[in-house]
Amino acid sequence: MNHSAPRFAPPRLARRLLGTARSTRFRLERTAAGRVRGGAGRVRPLLAPVHLSLRDSRTLNVALAAPHGPGRARLLITRGPRRIAVPLTYEPHTGATPLLTATVTLRGMRDGVWRLTVETRDEVGRVRRYGLAPADSGARPTTPPATPTAPHAPDPRTGTLVRVVRARSGRAVLQATRSRPRAELVRFVPSGDGITVHGRLVAGGLPGGAAEAVRRRDGVVVPAEVAWEGVAFALRVPLAAMAGAGPGQWVWDFRVGSLPVGRWLTDVRDPSAAYPTPFRVHALPGGTLVRAHAHFTRTGAFAVTCWDITDAVRESDAPRDLAEETS
Repeated sequence: MNHSAPRFAPPRLARRLLGTARSTRFRLERTAAGRVRGGAGRVRPLLAPVHLSLRDSRTLNVALAAPHGPGRARLLITRGPRRIAVPLTYEPHTGATPLLTATVTLRGMRDGVWRLTVETRDEVGRVRRYGLAPADSGARPTTPPATPTAPHAPDPRTGTLVRVVRARSGRAVLQATRSRPRAELVRFVPSGDGITVHGRLVAGGLPGGAAEAVRRRDGVVVPAEVAWEGVAFALRVPLAAMAGAGPGQWVWDFRVGSLPVGRWLTDVRDPSAAYPTPFRVHALPGGTLVRAHAHFTRTGAFAVTCWDITDAVRESDAPRDLAEETS
């Protein structure tokens, strides 16, 4: 009997299967977290917040009308046995409904869907629990206006994206999605003789890998010098090798290990428009002149367009030199 060797799923198919499994898990968790029924079949009312938002997937801001008079209140953020308790401050207002408010930095939000519950305890000790509706629950659905930034941004430190989403029941829940490993660009520094890229690895990227420039036209690879300090790296753009890889002006992308380098952890919709950069001429140590444009693409990838202009500059200077000799 012939036994064939086991076949492994290609990376693209494996990623697709993992993505499908994650989407299914999130859908089931949203259904469970969105339940609004209490004990004995009672339907708990949803409180409509005055404000409910997340900034950079870390800072949660909430304000809602107090359901009853002064007492203790807190916001419970739960997923299975894990629980984050956030005290709510009672703020009375003259001529307006008193508010319960809180601002808190979320830490350690694991991948999954988290339930939001407002728990109040009145002056006689009676405890009530309410679900929260999204802040826009009373508004008609409309197409959001086009803005330079997206409504959600990942955590700049961990890459985890946390969003306020609506469950089928109408209840607001938090959905946390961990980031895949990324090479996040912090800044790039152009100088007279080259370009240095500073970045860091996020979400489990392995430090110590090699770096390379990849020509977008045909995949030609040029190694790049990279220095490591923990998960932080400094990459020296190999302008001489890139410009010498062939005549003409071409676009190059960059990788650290297997990770593309770019500004990924941002809410900017179009980094190429938000961060315009000029062309520069760099005089390399060997005497080569390279015209380069370090920039971001629409998706946030870091790229460099470069062209060896040494011969073109010499040819443009030749008539002037000849005129000076004959004068």
